[in-house]
Amino acid sequence: MIIYPAIDLRGGKVVRLKEGDPARMTSYSDDPAEMARKWLGMGAGWLHVVNLDGAFGESDHANRVALESILKLGAHVQFGGGMRSLDAIEHALDLGVSRVVLGTIAIEKPDIVADALKKFGAEKIAVGIDARDGLVRVRGWKDNSGVSAVDLALQMRTVGLGTVIFTDVSRDGLGSGLNIAATKELSEKSGLDVIASGGVHTIEDVIAARDAGLAGVIIGRALYEGTIDLKSALDM
Repeated sequence: MIIYPAIDLRGGKVVRLKEGDPARMTSYSDDPAEMARKWLGMGAGWLHVVNLDGAFGESDHANRVALESILKLGAHVQFGGGMRSLDAIEHALDLGVSRVVLGTIAIEKPDIVADALKKFGAEKIAVGIDARDGLVRVRGWKDNSGVSAVDLALQMRTVGLGTVIFTDVSRDGLGSGLNIAATKELSEKSGLDVIASGGVHTIEDVIAARDAGLAGVIIGRALYEGTIDLKSALDM
C-alpha cells in the first residue's frame, strides 16, 4: 500500500479545506516545494498534489508555478484539479507528473477519460471519485451528479481505468477517520485499485486501509497537525 502525503494548493500556498469548503480553509505553508522536500526527506515515494483553484474553475497560475517547483525535486507526483481536456492532461504529463487524477470530466465527458487512457495508458490516469452519501460530487464538490460512486467506477472500468481515488467528502479535512466500509465496498465491487482519502487522523486509519486491501491512502491534515508521523506510517 502506497502512502501519499497531500499537498493541496490554493493561491500557490499549501492549505487544507474542511469538506471541500473554501470558506473553511487552513493555510500551512507559503512554500509548497519546501513542504514537498520535507515529506520526500521522510521517505515518501509519492506526493498527492491538488490544484484547488483549478477544481473551482478559478485562475490557477500560482498553483502551476508551485507544481513545477515540486516536480523539480524529482518526486513521483499524482496531480489533479480542474483538468477537463486532453490537452490539459497532456500538458501535466509533459511537465513530469506521474499520474493525472480526473474528476468532473469522468461524469460530464467520459469520452475524454477513455481517450486519455488509450493515449497515455492506465498507469498515467486515475479517476477521483468524491462522494457524499454514496453520490458523486463534481466541480470542486459543489454539485451533486446524481450518479453513485460504484456505478461510476464500473463505467470507468469498462474503458480501461485501473485506479480510483475515493474520497468521502463528508469526512475530508475533519480528522474523523476514513470511511473504510464504503471504500472497501467500492474496491470489491469495482475490482479496481482504490486509494482511500478523506478523514485520516491516526495511524489506526492507515492500518485499517492496509488491512482492507486498499492500494493506497492519502494523508493531509493529520501530517500537518502531527497526529500521524509519516516515518512511522511508512515503516508499517
